Amino acid sequence: MRLSLRSRLTALAVGAVAVAVLGVALTSWLLVRGKLNRDFDDRLQSAARIAVVAASPADAIVLLRDDRTRGPRRGDDLVVQFVDRTGQVRGTSGGPLIPLSSRAVAVAAGMGARLIEEVDLGGDRYRVLTVQRQGGAVQVAMDVEAVEDTLDELQLWHGLVGLVGVALAAIAGWLVARTALRPVDDLTAAAERVARTQDLSAGIAVRGTDEIARLGGAINAMLTALADSRDAQRRLAQDAGHELRTPLTSLRNNIELLIHADTRTKDLPADDRARLLADLRAQTEELTTLIGELVDLSTGDRSPEVEEPLDLADVVGPAVERARARTTHVRYVTEFEPAVVLARPVSLERAVLNLLDNAAKWSPAGSTVTTRVTTDRGWARVDVDDEGPGIAEKDMPYVFERFYRAAAAKSLPGSGLGLAIVAQVAAQHGGLGAVGSAPGGGARVSILLPLVS
Repeated sequence: MRLSLRSRLTALAVGAVAVAVLGVALTSWLLVRGKLNRDFDDRLQSAARIAVVAASPADAIVLLRDDRTRGPRRGDDLVVQFVDRTGQVRGTSGGPLIPLSSRAVAVAAGMGARLIEEVDLGGDRYRVLTVQRQGGAVQVAMDVEAVEDTLDELQLWHGLVGLVGVALAAIAGWLVARTALRPVDDLTAAAERVARTQDLSAGIAVRGTDEIARLGGAINAMLTALADSRDAQRRLAQDAGHELRTPLTSLRNNIELLIHADTRTKDLPADDRARLLADLRAQTEELTTLIGELVDLSTGDRSPEVEEPLDLADVVGPAVERARARTTHVRYVTEFEPAVVLARPVSLERAVLNLLDNAAKWSPAGSTVTTRVTTDRGWARVDVDDEGPGIAEKDMPYVFERFYRAAAAKSLPGSGLGLAIVAQVAAQHGGLGAVGSAPGGGARVSILLPLVS
């Protein structure tokens, strides 16, 4: 089972503190053990220096008992033993004999200066120092049980302290994780509330400037973007429903009239039938165009195209050729300057084609539609000028809105979405759409895009 974030944080805190506590405890115990062993060896060497000059092991014991500064401490179990060069014991202070190892015999024979080793004497653990003396060697042995008992006690206390430290770390880690994750819990509860109520305007309370506050701000920004997107979709659906109602109603009326004529009168004049069929065809084409533009608007924000640096002439030129092929009542003129922008070529060409279609729709037969690509202060412009009646001053702020149609355009074909698509494509490229008057008196509709620096 996967642990929760709070449990993982607590476990990490406990693990980190446990490693630190146990590391400190182990280091402390090792340092104390080293210190005690060094002190013990220093006392052993002090005793050996006194025993070397003694006449006998018994005299050495007396001298060591009298030397309070360098001799063994009270309670030390001390054994002194003399050994000649052949490895024979020549005297002892009493008690068990110190067993002679081959290395100790080598020291007595003059083949080594000193030797420290541990042996068992009467069931107790002794540390033995063998040093050379005149005629052989002297061995001084002291019981190390006191040192080992001290180390065992210290080991026990260090272990207990380590366990207590780990337990305290567990409590502290749980408290820290609980406190640190409280803002995350608040964010989670707020996000769950938004998901449950679908209220994207509720937002999340943000306090402070830390990472959690930044996350809350990012979630609020995301909720705002989602709310705007949902509102835009709702408006698009409402506007689309309103706009689709008229051509669908007209289609239904004409189809019903044809059905009625075929099933009842059966004598519909040929001219009337041709007119009805022409109306059906025109309404079908209008409906097809409207649906296509609605699809473009609804999917424009999710274009799969990749932006790439390109010269605007490479996009505007093909769009002009397409417009020239399908519109023959006007003449197209182009004027291009080099202008490199970062763009999606297909969607940008569609936007330019919409500008050209709009200009052709308003231009009288035999007129000219002029397309220019220019640059100005870090911006590239695509201007499309027609020689039509122009755009009224009161209509200019609304020409890029969805389904907006000026009073003069009510009788012309179109859905009112072409320039809305232009504005949307321009915004996707970091630019904007603009409208004004052409030098010849017609309309000028433009796309402004940032140049590649």
